[in-house]
Amino acid sequence: MRLAGRTALVTGSSRGIGAAIAKRLAAEGAKLVLHASSDPSKAEMVAADALPAAPPISCWAI
Repeated sequence: MRLAGRTALVTGSSRGIGAAIAKRLAAEGAKLVLHASSDPSKAEMVAADALPAAPPISCWAI
């Protein structure tokens, strides 16, 4: 839990490298803000996968 108490904004979090980074940050204890421009429902799926290891996660499409 090296990142406990910190917040990370992950862009492109709905797939690929962004999704992998989001999951790793969650495993390290970071609070996540996920961004996905093309399909926010996929970012929500990444958040659901990361939830057991992570504090609350916010998903945004901008």
